[in-house]
Amino acid sequence: MDWQQLAQEVLGRLGYDVLEASLRPAGKSRVLLVRIERKDEVPVSVSDLERASHTLGEELDRRDLIEGAYRLEVESPGPERPLFTVRHFERFMGLKVKVKSEQGNFTGRVQMVHPDRVDFLLDSGETKSLELGSFKANLAEWPDTPR
Repeated sequence: MDWQQLAQEVLGRLGYDVLEASLRPAGKSRVLLVRIERKDEVPVSVSDLERASHTLGEELDRRDLIEGAYRLEVESPGPERPLFTVRHFERFMGLKVKVKSEQGNFTGRVQMVHPDRVDFLLDSGETKSLELGSFKANLAEWPDTPR
């Protein structure tokens, strides 16, 4: 089952984008962890989390896709927010991010965003340019004001 696709199908109609969705073992049961953000880029509120959790939980129960006991956890992205899309990198331009790639792991500032790649400025002054989809990135610092 593609949990990301299912969660996006259900929550996208409510105005949310699903950043991550995965079913993980947790002792004798499992946890379906879903991280969301609002499509309008307003910070996720507790009422957003409640609404998303209730709606997704009802759909999961209706479809009966998870065998046995499980717990649904719906979260906001948090301080180590994952970045995937061009828009994610545009929103956090100038901030430090942790990058994991085949070319090595590093921390750098989002310097420039292109349609198919992102340029990072390292502390050494060097610029690294990586194609979107070829690396994983998470915020390494949080902005002063929501973006």
